[in-house]
This record gives sequence, structure tokens and C-alpha cells, in this order.
Amino acid sequence: MDPNLTTTPLPNANKALWEKGDFTRIAAAMRESGEALVKSIGVEEGIRVLDLGCGDGTTAIPAAQAGANVVGVDIARNLVTAGNARAKALQLSNIRFEEGDASDLVNLEDRGFDVVVSMFGAMFAPRPGDVAREMVRVTKPGGRIVMGNWIPGDPTLVAQILRISSVYSPPPPEGFISPMTWGVEANVIERFQAAGIPPVNITCEKDTYTFNYPGPATNFLSQFRNFYGPTMNAFEAAAKTGNGEELQNELDLLFNRQNQAKTNDATTIPASFLRVTVRVP
Repeated sequence: MDPNLTTTPLPNANKALWEKGDFTRIAAAMRESGEALVKSIGVEEGIRVLDLGCGDGTTAIPAAQAGANVVGVDIARNLVTAGNARAKALQLSNIRFEEGDASDLVNLEDRGFDVVVSMFGAMFAPRPGDVAREMVRVTKPGGRIVMGNWIPGDPTLVAQILRISSVYSPPPPEGFISPMTWGVEANVIERFQAAGIPPVNITCEKDTYTFNYPGPATNFLSQFRNFYGPTMNAFEAAAKTGNGEELQNELDLLFNRQNQAKTNDATTIPASFLRVTVRVP
């Protein structure tokens, strides 16, 4: 190869998707559920926790506040910056956020963490088989992996947002594996079994995450339209075909129907997910 020639790296579509908007605006409505999750999985003082697809720390920061030593990894640079800013503001010295890809954790050592957690993060990484192998690789023997994955076809909020958005979006590239396949128990077992985990060590159960937003459901939809990468892409594609208003109306109906708040100036929407627990031998 001519040393005078340089090659331009191929763009990372997943990185571009999550850097496109500002997921911190969505994550603000998820804080209470993040704190509850940390309590439910028994994060203890002094253990090492890895949060994959950590965003700005919805799970990672409560884990650090519980006394764990935490590393948060996200593919989006803006979310890593936001996470480190939150940790600094809270004066947490036992947590750091860094850029990384859940399917290739090149900066993390083997068997380094007691708990590896990923709530709606690693499911969006490409190459799910590699994601499972990497999570197993960085978990200590006797440690745990906990994943939260949206369930395909589920009638609750996020699965329906992604379903509706896909109708208005261009078809995915050839070979694309939908992140929603992580919400199917058989796929979860197959992927972790291929990574060396006996099926008896893998459990899946349906759980609920609740979004709490201090405003009407239509305003909460605006947060997704303006700051959530998949929805932003859907609206851009719909605008090109003249279907933007139709998409807006369909999502607005979804948000308002699912809002369980008792007043019109608040939003409380539960969303079901598949909670996966893997015990690493």
C-alpha cells in the first residue's frame, strides 16, 4: 500500500444514531426506574460494576452512589461527556465514563467485573453474538450479567415507538439484525450459550420500566421527536414522503393512550421489557 495514501474509516451507523440527538432528555424521565433497578439487583459497596450503553448514567450513577466502583461505557461521545459531568457535579470519585462499543470492548480486561449491566443499551449494538461474548469475557467467574431488552410486538410504549418508526423509515441494510431480537428469550439463550454459558444459568422474566415526565404526554413525545435517534430518523424519512403529520398523529395517540398520570399536566407511562440475568460460571 502506498504510504502516502490515507484511508477514511467507514462511518459507524450505530454511533451516528446515538450521537444524533440528546438521549439525556429522555433519560431524565427514567431516573427513578434506574435507581430501583440498582436496588433490585443487589449492588453492594466495593464491587466492580460495568454499565454498557450507559447513556449519561441512569443506572451507573445510582450504582456508584451505592458504593460500587463503576465504569460506564457508551458509543456516543456526547453521552459519555454528559455522564462524566453528572458524576463530577455529584462529587463521585468511584465512577468513570468512557467511549466504547459493546461488541468490541478493547479497553476492558478479562474477568474484571462482578456485575455487568446493560439497560436498553447493548441490545442496539451490532453483532449480537459478539456482544454476548464480550459481556461474558469481562465478567468475573461467579459474577452476573443483567440486561434489559425491549420486547418485539409488546403493546407498551417503547416497543410501539420502534414499531411505528420502522414503518416510516427506509429499509435496513442487508444483513441487519434487529435489536428487538434481544427481547426474545430463545435468542438470548442461544447467544449466551454460544458464549459458553449453560442454559440453566440464564433466566428471563418480564419486568417494567416507568417513564415519568413533568408535562403532558404530547410534550413528552416532542422529546422523542427532537432528541431520540430512531424517532428523529423516522420523522426525517416521513417528511421526505409527505407523511410527517401522519407519523406525528400516530405517535401522539400512542403516548396519550398509554399515559397513566392522573392529571393532564404530567406523564407516567410504563413500558415492559425482558429482564435477563446470566450467572457466569
